[in-house]
Amino acid sequence: MTARSSIVLVVAGLCLAGIGVAQEKTIEKIPIQHTSAASGPQMYVAYCAACHGKDGKGDGPAASALKVAPTDLTTLAKRNNGKFPRNEVYDAISGQRAIAAHGSKEMPVWGTLFHSIDAHESWSMLRLKNLTDYIETLQVK
Repeated sequence: MTARSSIVLVVAGLCLAGIGVAQEKTIEKIPIQHTSAASGPQMYVAYCAACHGKDGKGDGPAASALKVAPTDLTTLAKRNNGKFPRNEVYDAISGQRAIAAHGSKEMPVWGTLFHSIDAHESWSMLRLKNLTDYIETLQVK
């Protein structure tokens, strides 16, 4: 192999490595936004839509950066014999339920974060309830 072909191989390898690095996506973590505890839709947009998508189909703008695709929230009832799994959804949002796809907690544990913006636990529980109620409205018929 000539010195010139060796240089070409090294340059090609560096270019390919650069492409791999350029395609790697990162998730930027920002402080939690304060929203109304009474508004399930407002909380969904602020806390869930980036991954689960505006319509809950798992196609949010951050979804492609995740190791495991976000759940299509519109089919939760369908996948549970037509019954919305209220307790499971509430527990998943609050962090009380371990979900294998979440691995090392890529999905934020909103219960803990809600406590950080609300002084009273009752407000955090209201947030969890109203967010769960809103996700129920996303179910396909």
